[in-house]
Amino acid sequence: MVYEYANFLASRGHAVSVVHPALFRVDEPLATMPLKRAVKTIWSYLKLKATGGFRPTAWFQVSPAVRMLWTPSLAARYIPPGDVVVATAWETAEWAGQYPAEKGRRFYLIQHLESWSGPETRVLATWKLPLTKIVIARWLQEIAEGLGERAHLVYNGLDFRRFHLTHAIEERNPHQVLMIFHALDWKGSADGIAAFELARSQEPGLHLTLFGVAARPDGLPDGVVYHQNPSQEAICELYNDAAIFVSASWTEGFSLPPAEALQCGAALALTDIAGPASYAFHERTALLSPVRDPGALAANILRLAHDGELRMRLARSGHELIQDFTWERAGTALEAILRGG
Repeated sequence: MVYEYANFLASRGHAVSVVHPALFRVDEPLATMPLKRAVKTIWSYLKLKATGGFRPTAWFQVSPAVRMLWTPSLAARYIPPGDVVVATAWETAEWAGQYPAEKGRRFYLIQHLESWSGPETRVLATWKLPLTKIVIARWLQEIAEGLGERAHLVYNGLDFRRFHLTHAIEERNPHQVLMIFHALDWKGSADGIAAFELARSQEPGLHLTLFGVAARPDGLPDGVVYHQNPSQEAICELYNDAAIFVSASWTEGFSLPPAEALQCGAALALTDIAGPASYAFHERTALLSPVRDPGALAANILRLAHDGELRMRLARSGHELIQDFTWERAGTALEAILRGG
């Protein structure tokens, strides 16, 4: 999201810098580290600085107009002066809350309640900092309002050049299921796999394909195909091969993969969480089931596999609705907030 916004703003003529720190947290300075870890951190910093290895070259194309900075930390002395500075995670917001006026008017792009990486009280304390808040989902806006804070809502944009329909919805194998695998419990991968096994016990013709960053996990059910760290082009093909895309997450900020699956014409069987609520509507663009209930998720997978009319209706309705989530819309809205906030 950050790189997409950087590209968009640069295309509009703004001078944009993205700052990548070797040390992320304000309370973990180099001086307090054990010697061995400090030496390793310094060596890694110098190596990535020399090679440019901090850049996302392997998975994202950043515009040459965007200035990419690799800094020891997010301390103010490493931040270029500007009109605007945007924090992009709760750890970066703690830094931004300390910046002097010459760094620019301060904003905070909130993409989730990031309590998995810090105490929730500390995370929420950053929502109270004197930064203009921008959130990507209504449920995050409601949290801000509950804290007495105003937050601008800008839904994520999607890349329609990278993810789009290439395989007709009506020509897909109705038993082909796709899901992302992630080791974090709250991503719900174990629930999704359990739901698939329950569904396959009633419909042996079901096929599951998984993809993820990590190596193939142990203990996957027989016949499951796993793609490790596929290219964006390969992911587009996986989405287009799938009749059904499953997500069993317990929580998400916005939930990009189901949105990308809609771009590519898959029907959605999701857990009923707040993140995808802007595009996943039960019986209209998706089938939703309670969190941590593999049985209910399995029932929805079977409905989509057995009822072709329902599956194609949901896939087509979702594909039509998701066309509104363009980067032009999101970028223009963000630019207006940065200009006026």
